[in-house]
Amino acid sequence: MAKQETTCDDILKELRAKQYRPIYYLMGEESYYIDLISDYITDNVLTDTEKEFNLTVVYGADVDIATVINAAKRYPMMSERQVVVVKEAQAIRNMEELSYYLQRPLNSTILVLCHKHGVLDRRKKLAAEIEKVGVLFESKKVKDAQLPAFITSYMKRKGVDLEPKATSMLADFVGTDLSRLTGELEKLIITLPKGQTRVTPEQIERNIGISKDYNNFELRSAIVEKDILKANKIIKYFEENPKTNPIQMTLSLLFGFFSNLMLAYYAPEKTEQGIAGFIGLKTPWQSREYLSAMRRYSGVKTMQIIGEIRYSDAKSKGVGNSSLSDGDILRELVFKILH
Repeated sequence: MAKQETTCDDILKELRAKQYRPIYYLMGEESYYIDLISDYITDNVLTDTEKEFNLTVVYGADVDIATVINAAKRYPMMSERQVVVVKEAQAIRNMEELSYYLQRPLNSTILVLCHKHGVLDRRKKLAAEIEKVGVLFESKKVKDAQLPAFITSYMKRKGVDLEPKATSMLADFVGTDLSRLTGELEKLIITLPKGQTRVTPEQIERNIGISKDYNNFELRSAIVEKDILKANKIIKYFEENPKTNPIQMTLSLLFGFFSNLMLAYYAPEKTEQGIAGFIGLKTPWQSREYLSAMRRYSGVKTMQIIGEIRYSDAKSKGVGNSSLSDGDILRELVFKILH
């Protein structure tokens, strides 16, 4: 049976229980989880007084692996432990030499290596050696379909609830950059009126600058419902506010939706739960739109739409398009989808 991957929650649970490992190698495309773990270690393992002598933070571009090993081999001063954090560890050459230290790592040292926008080759000896004595964690990019569940659980931990439309507006507008997304969520929490714990689309509109009536979520909804008038009103609004509604973002979201719709046709069970499970949606309510779209668009039409979105994307980047504005490209695309 395949070994289950360590999650960010697993690591934080151990850290909160003061169960520390000699090395944490944090790597991957999503920097949010890497920062979350390294910040927790930096902030909580040592007291403020202990940090003065026992916290070392260096950057990969400024050090070599020998410097990192020497720092890790030091004994703590007037403290049980020392913490050594290497930010941007991907810049260090000859990382495999870390193997020498891993043969006999110091239990009094917590070595944290933050390797962003890439990963260590898991087939190499070093990866196995890290896993033997410490934690090798890969922080993967969150998929679009997982965003609503991420938003809901993040806010739940803070004691705040969101209306489903508010969740979709945020997911569509901010996208999968979790650091930016959590920043927007924190902003929302601060602006909530005293005693209120539920976020509405109106609050999103007021505090994040997304129109509650004219956004990608509403455009998708109009397309699903085949509401021609509403779709054209939204396109007109997008045309007048191009900075907050870039065409690339709209096309990307429509492409994601219709690609998932194509998958939904292959789901063994055409129910909310069945479709959610088959296409990887975390919450069944997200599949309602797909069920609704399946009643209005056939599999063949969905395939044609995916082709049209690709064609529009190429046109928006200037391929085979001499004079059409972004608004015209979107208007033409939505006309072809709806007719």
